[in-house]
Amino acid sequence: MRVDLFDFDLPEALIALRPASPRDASRLLVVRPGETPLDRGVRDLPGLLSPGDVLVFNDTRVIPARLAGIRHRPGGTGQRCEAMLHLREAPDCWRAFARPAKRLTVGDRIRFGPEGEGAGEVCVMTGLEATVEAKGEGGEVSLRFDLAGPALDEAIMTQGALPLPPYIAGKRATDAQDATDYQTVYAREPGAVAAPTAGLHFSDSLLDAIDLAGIGRAHVTLHVGAGTFLPVKADDTADHRMHAEIGTLDAATAERLNATRSNGGRVVAVGTTALRLLESAADPDGTIRPFAGATDIFITPGYRFRAVDALVTNFHLPRSTLFMLVSAFSGLDTMRAAYAHAIAQGYRFYSYGDASLLFPAPPAP
Repeated sequence: MRVDLFDFDLPEALIALRPASPRDASRLLVVRPGETPLDRGVRDLPGLLSPGDVLVFNDTRVIPARLAGIRHRPGGTGQRCEAMLHLREAPDCWRAFARPAKRLTVGDRIRFGPEGEGAGEVCVMTGLEATVEAKGEGGEVSLRFDLAGPALDEAIMTQGALPLPPYIAGKRATDAQDATDYQTVYAREPGAVAAPTAGLHFSDSLLDAIDLAGIGRAHVTLHVGAGTFLPVKADDTADHRMHAEIGTLDAATAERLNATRSNGGRVVAVGTTALRLLESAADPDGTIRPFAGATDIFITPGYRFRAVDALVTNFHLPRSTLFMLVSAFSGLDTMRAAYAHAIAQGYRFYSYGDASLLFPAPPAP
């Protein structure tokens, strides 16, 4: 499909730079194809679902994946660079987006650590160094670190910075509050370089209300990569390449979700990341299987959903793979109308913005 079909005008003032406080105070737009969108609040969610439904949360935990460093070559001067980790390939290897990538070559050594005077010396003391093993398209590189496993994880936690999306980081500095705001209250599996932002709306009290309403909760893990949020530069969706992300869905959860649907309940994905993992784990007949590995599923209109009956998600960028996904789920015309309504009503967009509850378009004949 033409990518420009997924374009729309968004006033810059509607891009949220901070989340609602408390986090469950966000607005919620309820979208049912063929009906007028309903303006509600996230706290209304328990009453908008039914007993026996199950919300599926992505329990990945964001790591400080932005690393600043200095490239060193024998006999050469140091060159400052930055690496945004986005996919772990081995205990000592990460795939990353580098800046400036054009100045890096295979075999280069990078010492990561604090910026500023003496950064090179500090990096040596921390021991966080890597070799550029390969270069790909769009500034992508593979970095082989001198540390591995838990030792590398600890070094990244010490030296890295929280990777706020560019539409936030470009407007203000990351601060201590973001360390709490940009993490779900149920995050437990470290590995994401971007938050599963639909989950940011859920507070402990809202989770308690969901339990009291007889709505189930299940957890899967998809380590969100920065590639999910990259702009689509191609003119046609067929020419866009999705970056892979690592996910896990265990056998007990798969069995529970299959039983939910067999008993007439609905599987409600909290976020596009949970949805993408569920759809990656589903058979053509809708049976959800255990899953462990990489997925690069790219969902556009025409896709037949197998495993998900409703979706809680934020408001997404124009021309993004995420707006394409929600358009596939509820229908392009429905979502264009819903976003026009949201803009007119002043809903807040993107990672720290408001939420929507989407129901699926009827299947094509």
